[in-house]
Amino acid sequence: MTDLSTLFRLDGKRALVTGAGRGIGLLAARALAAYGAHVTLAARSETDIAAAADAIIKDGGRAEALMLDVTDTSAVRAVIAEAPAFDILVNNAGTNRPGPFVDVEPEAFDLVNTLNVKAAFFVAQAVTRRLIVAGRPGSIINMSSQMGHVGAKDRTIYCTTKFAIEGMTKSMAVELAPHGIRVNSIGPTFIETPMTAPYFENEDFKASVLSKIKLGRVGQVEDLAGALILLASDASGLMTGSSLLVDGGWTAE
Repeated sequence: MTDLSTLFRLDGKRALVTGAGRGIGLLAARALAAYGAHVTLAARSETDIAAAADAIIKDGGRAEALMLDVTDTSAVRAVIAEAPAFDILVNNAGTNRPGPFVDVEPEAFDLVNTLNVKAAFFVAQAVTRRLIVAGRPGSIINMSSQMGHVGAKDRTIYCTTKFAIEGMTKSMAVELAPHGIRVNSIGPTFIETPMTAPYFENEDFKASVLSKIKLGRVGQVEDLAGALILLASDASGLMTGSSLLVDGGWTAE
């Protein structure tokens, strides 16, 4: 009989978190380590991830920093191919360039799509290849957004990328299920992070956001911990191709 008390534990698992230096990525690394995973924190800023890894280690967890530009596909493939297989991937690195649809320039479109879609695609591919060679199951968690389920003013580029992530998640789930590799996404509402902080300085914008979040508050990074641990662990062993919305009720109507 399954020991239910261990379902959420990640002991013996290796996890890779991209965009791990701050915000949601940092929270993901901390949460996975707290449940027993050995976490590799990847980002372009060595200072941020080194400090984060040190803090996790001081708290009794296992972590290491990996300076990596996930938009460099060749580097991603080389690094992941040489590393022991990662049992868990939190595909979190991303960005946004909000603005009116009619004003979008190709440079902004390419920048956001390169990081949010192309990099996510090829990081997941590299991790998956390594798992298949090792003959190991795994859990890939694509950090999506509520904006992968609804539209929004001034968010056409971002919505485009997050709808793409949702489609990628489902297609990967179908293809990788025979290998025991599960693929799911998390769709947060607006979360207070260094990236979103400037937006909330606009009181009209903040009021508009709060009017759509039925629970009446902007999300905190800790609000995502439960969904992350669920999808990373054996507690979600029959879940693949799903999207967990952590949106305070935004998409409920």
